[in-house]
Amino acid sequence: MAYDVCIIGAGPVGGALACRLAAAGLRVAIIDRAELPRLEHPDFDGRAYAIAAGSRGLLEEAGIWDALPLPAGPIEQIRVSDGDGAGRPASRLFLHFDGTAVGGAMGWMVEARSFRVALNARLHASNTIDVFAPAEARVTRTPTHATIRLSDGTVVDASLVVAAEGRSSPLRRQAGLVATGWSYPQSGIVCAIAHQHPHNQTALEHFLPAGPFAQLPMAPSEAGENLSAIVWTERTDIAPRFMALDDESFAAEIAKRLGDHLGWVRPVGRRWIYPLSAMYVHRTIAERLAVIGDAAHGIHPIAGQGLNLGLRDAIALSTLLIAAHTAGTDLGDPTLLARYQSARRVDTVSMLLATDALDRLFSTANPLLRTARRLGIAAVHRLPALKREFMQQAMGIGR
Repeated sequence: MAYDVCIIGAGPVGGALACRLAAAGLRVAIIDRAELPRLEHPDFDGRAYAIAAGSRGLLEEAGIWDALPLPAGPIEQIRVSDGDGAGRPASRLFLHFDGTAVGGAMGWMVEARSFRVALNARLHASNTIDVFAPAEARVTRTPTHATIRLSDGTVVDASLVVAAEGRSSPLRRQAGLVATGWSYPQSGIVCAIAHQHPHNQTALEHFLPAGPFAQLPMAPSEAGENLSAIVWTERTDIAPRFMALDDESFAAEIAKRLGDHLGWVRPVGRRWIYPLSAMYVHRTIAERLAVIGDAAHGIHPIAGQGLNLGLRDAIALSTLLIAAHTAGTDLGDPTLLARYQSARRVDTVSMLLATDALDRLFSTANPLLRTARRLGIAAVHRLPALKREFMQQAMGIGR
């Protein structure tokens, strides 16, 4: 079977790329180790994705956005504050972003289950996508094409293979693409909460000595009328203790970091914990191969940009591939792949360095640094042009 593009990995980034290419008429094979059922209706599990305004266009063009079975919750305002982690009120010096300054919502919170249901439905509904899952793939690349042999004996040929299997990408390693990575002494705790008062589409990013604590507004669902996602960065040596708390004690710890502006809080769904690390892949292309998403980079979640960075990979690569397909040129041409790598390098490196620097600056109890960052937060709050630039960067506008 012959295809224009074969994508290994059907996660949010690989799946969105497949749907976008298929919508433009390309013939796509997508392969994943996990089963991808046509109709998937899991229970609420406490996870959600922050989709930046600049990434929404890709999901719309891919047909995923309109297929979401649950509403997305807009992020219209963001409040950035600083605290000492001792349960005392946040500093009175703060930074507030208002989406009306840039024309509307800065992003949307989409439940992970809703995204997965929409993505699976689009993958199976397209008549130019063939889904092979669950399946293991063995890839052979030559100067003229790539051959992919599946565990069930199926053989797939493609002009280009895209690695989208995540940070430990076997295909990236097979191609000899070198990755430099480092770990943070932090873990991310992810969950959702129901709360007493409406969030008014406002997100909170509260910087504490152990790391940032974020509350992100979600749309109502069966889990509650007032819902928010929590992304809580904590020291790795003590994070498991919080994970082991009963719901009442866990809610108390969240409230201590969140403050009382949302009233009472109650955990809903599951809790998740992830070790935090960063990774830079020095080259994201090889013969008949492009690497995207978490297979191409990893950043600290301090700015909530990890998924969006991957979706911007998909935007850049799909734009080049669709243009080449329209022109009738080789989709695996080395010049085309070099253009993809060049287009993504500045954004990837700048985001990696920025998130690493922010974490090192804000995840400290040093009183001098705390004073400096509070003054910096207050200064930016009083500079509308700089605030607008920060918002546009976070939204992925103009990249």
